[in-house]
Amino acid sequence: MAAALVFPVVLLYYEIIFRLFTVGGVLRPDGLITLSFCFVYGGVGYLLCTISRRPGRNRVLAAVLLALTAVPYVVEIFVYQAFKIFYNVNTVLNGANDVATGFAGQVFKMVFSVRGIGCILLYLLPGVLYGRFGGLLGDMRAISGRARAMTLARMAAFYLICLLGIRLSPAMSQTYGDRYSFQPAVERFGMLTGLRLDIQNNMTGGVRFTDTAPAARTASAEAPEETKAPETEAEASEETKAPKTETENAVSEAESTEGAAVAAEPTAEPEYGYNEMDLALDTPYGGDDQQRLNAYVASLTPSKKNAYTGLFAGKNLILITAEAFSKEVIDPDLTPTLYRLATRGVRFTDYYQPASAGTTGGEYQHIFGLMATDGGTSFPRMADNAVKLNMGFKLNELGYYGKAFHNNTYTYYDRDETHTTLGYSDGFMGMGNGMEQYVQEVWPESDYEMFAGTLPTYIDRQPFDVYYMTVSGHNGYDVNGNAMSAKHRDQVKDLPYSETVQNYIGANLELEDALTYLVEQLELKGIADDTVICLTADHFPYGLDEDADQGEMENLSELYGYDVETILQRDHSCWILWSGCLEDREPITVDAPTFSLDILPTLLNLFGVRFDSRLLPGRDVFSDAPALIFDAYYDWKTELGTYYASRDAFEPAVDASELPAGYVEEMNAVVGNKLSFCQGVLDTDYYTYILSAHG
Repeated sequence: MAAALVFPVVLLYYEIIFRLFTVGGVLRPDGLITLSFCFVYGGVGYLLCTISRRPGRNRVLAAVLLALTAVPYVVEIFVYQAFKIFYNVNTVLNGANDVATGFAGQVFKMVFSVRGIGCILLYLLPGVLYGRFGGLLGDMRAISGRARAMTLARMAAFYLICLLGIRLSPAMSQTYGDRYSFQPAVERFGMLTGLRLDIQNNMTGGVRFTDTAPAARTASAEAPEETKAPETEAEASEETKAPKTETENAVSEAESTEGAAVAAEPTAEPEYGYNEMDLALDTPYGGDDQQRLNAYVASLTPSKKNAYTGLFAGKNLILITAEAFSKEVIDPDLTPTLYRLATRGVRFTDYYQPASAGTTGGEYQHIFGLMATDGGTSFPRMADNAVKLNMGFKLNELGYYGKAFHNNTYTYYDRDETHTTLGYSDGFMGMGNGMEQYVQEVWPESDYEMFAGTLPTYIDRQPFDVYYMTVSGHNGYDVNGNAMSAKHRDQVKDLPYSETVQNYIGANLELEDALTYLVEQLELKGIADDTVICLTADHFPYGLDEDADQGEMENLSELYGYDVETILQRDHSCWILWSGCLEDREPITVDAPTFSLDILPTLLNLFGVRFDSRLLPGRDVFSDAPALIFDAYYDWKTELGTYYASRDAFEPAVDASELPAGYVEEMNAVVGNKLSFCQGVLDTDYYTYILSAHG
């Protein structure tokens, strides 16, 4: 009997150590679910190791299985230590080689730290001890058919206990079922169950929508309205909100001391029309999943064009994904250019950058306007699609010169394959295929050197559309290992922060220098008014707390100025949208929640590009579409409140009497459908199907 408990006990030990090294909270209500699953999986191990009639062979097999089972736990612990999220199977496999080669030094430092060595030893211990002393517990001997049947019966009983416990909790039931997401699955059910569900969902696939048409229509009709764009061209020159008082280091809440703008005389609302295309959504062609996507898109109401439609038509575009950037870097004295761009363009006071799959996930959201539902493989899978709905393709169709740039290894995350398919007419340049002529090979490389070196290659080729993925803000934030932190150390050493946070800000000062040079050159060339700069982060600065568990990120909390306790608090970020032509206008403020998926539809509308708003899960923030932000974990926020999927809890921002009946359930369905749509676009190459063959 003791031998039958070896695997369940060791697996429970693995899960406890795993939780201690990552999210904490060992004694959680869902811990009983994890415990029961350990007996299910432990039964599998016991059955496998009692086949041979030679106990010694069974013992060796058991020791090997225990050691192999420890591997994914250790890998995910190191992933969490580096990125503060868990990576699903596809993301780990897709990025393993890149991490091993591109960040070998950081990996070495992490693995051979006291914490890293301790973690590895704790997971090696059970296999070693059982291989050496397992006989004291009773060897794994061949068992009878009756004993096998009893073991299977126990496994079935524990499995039923798991299912019953899951069914009793709405939050767990949703994660285990059609609202599966790897991160909450691991937290709620344990690492092994999270892996099993991930593999299971990858194998079954399929596009699923919840009450598709009614849910979508209800969301459009009943969800809270966002900050509306001015209704006339005259009003477009007035600010959307009354100016307020500007505060230091809080650009998202910047205000002016002037009084409220005088309202324009009421006029009849012009007929702007809708951002929609004549899509063949009733075509009989296509697979079942494509037909389901057609039905979903047909159920949606397209958003209206507005007074801002075409405001940037014909202008140049510089799109920037800034490595680990945060709005707390922005300061009127320390970073005057960033401050200028953030306060004299469009002001977004409640913006979020969901962390879904590291840098490649952030790029994916920013460029394609979709959630990275397939982790790190989302970008390469989208790159394989023939037709893409992104600014590179759309502006290339209008005759723009285009190019994508990155100041780190050009093959990292397979960018040599993915970023050459983004529609930019002149392809992609990184370190190794041209960028090295402009940028010194240090770690991390200089954003200023990249901007200064590449700007002359396109500034005279107007209209141009360029994309930058920066790297200067990358962790770790140590002057001995971070060239940018060391370069700017004197500028930050007296700031009222810990040394790590100071070094993080110092690394980001290289981006400030790059943007200062960029704006100066645009103004010298006389094209600042004809150029748009759009910038956001790829993810929150997870490298600030390399050894911290969730809820204990002291450096991040120090930077943000509040205790970071939830994912949405962690992902609160900054979106800069600026053009010189906006500086002569009153500030445009968007107070409604916005997030990275809103960037693409907003840009498409501002540039007057023909698109169908129903094909993007985000919204043009100046349209009549209701404000809604969400992440890959099914958390969401509107102007009426915030929903936390991990607790199945809704925190209203208004009096409960103001909430429409069934509001939370409706919005849960809307968010689930949007995530299903994101997955369906990847799985079926839907954009090629609907835009190329039937558009």
